[in-house]
Amino acid sequence: MAILVTGATGHVGRHVVRRLVAAGQPVRALTRDVGPAKFPAEVTVFEGDLLQPATLRAALTGVERMYLFPVAETAREVALLAASLGVRRIVVLSSDAVTDGSDPSGHRDVEEAVEAVEEGGVEWTHLRPGEFAVNKLSLWEHSIRTGAVVRSAYPGAMGAPVHEDDVAAVAVAALLEESHRGAILRISGPSALSQRDQVLAIARGLGRVIAFKEVSPAEARADMLAQGFPADIADYILAHQATWADQPATVHPTVEQVTGRPAHDLARWAADHLMDFR
Repeated sequence: MAILVTGATGHVGRHVVRRLVAAGQPVRALTRDVGPAKFPAEVTVFEGDLLQPATLRAALTGVERMYLFPVAETAREVALLAASLGVRRIVVLSSDAVTDGSDPSGHRDVEEAVEAVEEGGVEWTHLRPGEFAVNKLSLWEHSIRTGAVVRSAYPGAMGAPVHEDDVAAVAVAALLEESHRGAILRISGPSALSQRDQVLAIARGLGRVIAFKEVSPAEARADMLAQGFPADIADYILAHQATWADQPATVHPTVEQVTGRPAHDLARWAADHLMDFR
């Protein structure tokens, strides 16, 4: 029986696809636009939109397990459809924002939608990653690529950004192994680093010198708005940084416990994204 990966072109989904193929699994990839999508030859590609559950029927037919990208608006319909078509395990990409009570995107709604079909024979695992390292591309990529100074408020705020491929590795384990059923897996990077030290780690990974400048929260907010961040997202980021300035982000050993190897550090993440910074 096949495994369906939704959000298959996303930061995590594409790594889930790659890892499942490497494991010799029959993989289906769901994307909203088949045209520009590129997948390994072994992957069967389906076009569909999680916001339109009726478009998922073909992709779900004959699927036993599914990696679910979180779309709160239609999560209940998607879970019910999946269960009715024979899906027996769903691994949800959720967020650690559910744990700390600051969940602006409805991740808990997605978790609850999947839990609601458990009585119908569907197993579930919830992945709750904290801050994604890939978010640094949105925040700092332009400054680093152009040689400008990285500007940030709360230089001492200690986050634990996680490599998206580590999240994918945990997802694949949850899809394939029996020991993660009904589990909530909180995922982080291997250590908590200040904003200043995160820039230094990225500099090491890129083999470059990157300057850092502390700015006020108001200036940092203005910078994010100028880059196109919605105001609520800018405020959300700053609120977390303010929290981490007083209380470092929690480091979880989940990646190593599940995969048997340490989580990738931020320098490794930067090296993996070398071309994005050029």
